[in-house]
Amino acid sequence: MHSKNKILLVEDESSLAKLVVKYLSDNSYVCTHVSRLKSARELLKKNSYNTVLLDLGLPDGDGLSLIKEIKQKDYTCGVIIISAKDALDKKVEGLDLGADDYLTKPFFMPELNARVKSLIRRLNFEGNNEIVIGALKVIPDQMRLVINDCDIELTNTEFNLLLYFTSNKNRVLSKTNLAEYMSSKYFDYGFSDDVIYGHIKNLKKKLEKSGSPDYIRNIYGVGYKFTV
Repeated sequence: MHSKNKILLVEDESSLAKLVVKYLSDNSYVCTHVSRLKSARELLKKNSYNTVLLDLGLPDGDGLSLIKEIKQKDYTCGVIIISAKDALDKKVEGLDLGADDYLTKPFFMPELNARVKSLIRRLNFEGNNEIVIGALKVIPDQMRLVINDCDIELTNTEFNLLLYFTSNKNRVLSKTNLAEYMSSKYFDYGFSDDVIYGHIKNLKKKLEKSGSPDYIRNIYGVGYKFTV
């Protein structure tokens, strides 16, 4: 079993690591920092973590090599890649190996906090047989949505958007948040604002047609918010 909010930070940039550890500690996380792959592997053998924050460019090797090892040991442990802006190919490779999300340096600490919270909730959701939220019954391992005892047919993209919204209930999600999440799920960096809008519009139509309340609200000029 995971210890509550236990995070491993694997980052060799000491100034950034200090900021992350302090911020997460101030927000009720237990954050352990290492700067080498070897140290990370030793800790992962002995401990379980909710999330690993993983820099890819480390002094003793490529952080990519650790992602598969983490997921093989515990698929419920989330992995968020922390990478430089010019590391697009490595992000794609990391996501393909099983990483759940990524953040590009430099990033704001509240955004890191939001991503960690969202990931922990989402992975917990995916470990449940059923999630009941409002009029919706979501069955993640079957990719099923049930409303009023009827199965609602969703595309993979629509289902993953719905799961992301429900795991971020009452949080305003910017179009950038949504585009990055969809990119992390499908390794496709073509999720423009128009494409995101189109998927959300289709999802909302299907929910409305099934008799569901309008849970997904458009926050003008910012993004979207799922409220029940």
